[in-house]
Amino acid sequence: MTGLNVDLRQDAPIPLDARFACAPGEVLALVGPSGGGKSTILRIIAGLYRPRAGRVSVDDEIWLDSAKGIAVAPHRRAAGIVFQSYALFPHMSAIGNISAALENLPSLKRRQRAEELLRLVNLGGLGDRRPSELSGGQQQRVAVARALAREPRVLLLDEPFSAVDRRTRERLYRELAIMRRRLSMPVVLVTHDLTEALMLADSLCLLHRGRTLQHGRPLDVMQRPATVEAARLVGQRNVFTGTVVKQDSDSGHTIIDWSGHRIEAASAPRFRTGDAVAWLVPQSKVLLHRRDRPSRGTKENPVSGVISEHVLLGDITVSVLEVEGRDDLAITFQVPAHVADRNRLGAGEHASVSLLAQAIHLMPVPDEPESIERL
Repeated sequence: MTGLNVDLRQDAPIPLDARFACAPGEVLALVGPSGGGKSTILRIIAGLYRPRAGRVSVDDEIWLDSAKGIAVAPHRRAAGIVFQSYALFPHMSAIGNISAALENLPSLKRRQRAEELLRLVNLGGLGDRRPSELSGGQQQRVAVARALAREPRVLLLDEPFSAVDRRTRERLYRELAIMRRRLSMPVVLVTHDLTEALMLADSLCLLHRGRTLQHGRPLDVMQRPATVEAARLVGQRNVFTGTVVKQDSDSGHTIIDWSGHRIEAASAPRFRTGDAVAWLVPQSKVLLHRRDRPSRGTKENPVSGVISEHVLLGDITVSVLEVEGRDDLAITFQVPAHVADRNRLGAGEHASVSLLAQAIHLMPVPDEPESIERL
């Protein structure tokens, strides 16, 4: 299989049970809580850490195969890596930092190639500056240029945007999106920021305690997680339990009972009538009923209740609606601040919402049902 293929297993000292693939030209985001093994996996790919068992290959070249006793040394792996701290040599200029990775070229050609790489990352003309004379974003781009100097077959980015301010980070997002079009190699990005992964990545590998929970398109993983555990890790708050009461082939819906409420969900034929299920609806798919006039979608799974929490976050508000006054039936939704004002939303106010059926996603109930609340 072409591209990067990773399959890792070990019980200790860092538990790992991770597997994923990244095609040439693809950006794969490794996402999960701190301490979940993301950076360790990058180090394994680069050859800086050797797991108890596993296999790493790039196209037809095997870098690690514990079963066959293969472990290619780091300097023989064509892997470019950008660390969170950038790890630039402070006494060297930008050109010098990049040239240090070009020892295979004659000295006269090193500067020429280093200048080409600086232009690639939009730093042309700044080659003689030392890291202390560059902004955080510029240092990050020097680190990327140095990683590319080795003409890697894989580019590894270990939270490369965490040390810069928000404005610089957003600019670097755009530059990476542009630069990746020129690259034909797999790019693996470690991040804890789901928004970052959604903007930059073609695929997402969700990790927890070194274990792959799900691997797929970012939006699919976020809105259609495979398990309740995955749902909680991607920030889904509206996760509940119910019982399947009907598979309605005419409407294409799976009907569930939620504490006496009939809920129409997107078709999930793998569940049978009578099955207990976990289900979720993303906050963005909870539609507020306008007080002045009905709005589109109000007939889809309408529920009413009293707002127990109402918080202003910039230009949006986040509200918690307790259905029938029960905190175990609390639905979180968000609307623009001006919509909240127009509809007089606030703690203690009555409100109605609709749960859009096609966005409702069903999952198996965990072996320990209380984990729905605990995760």
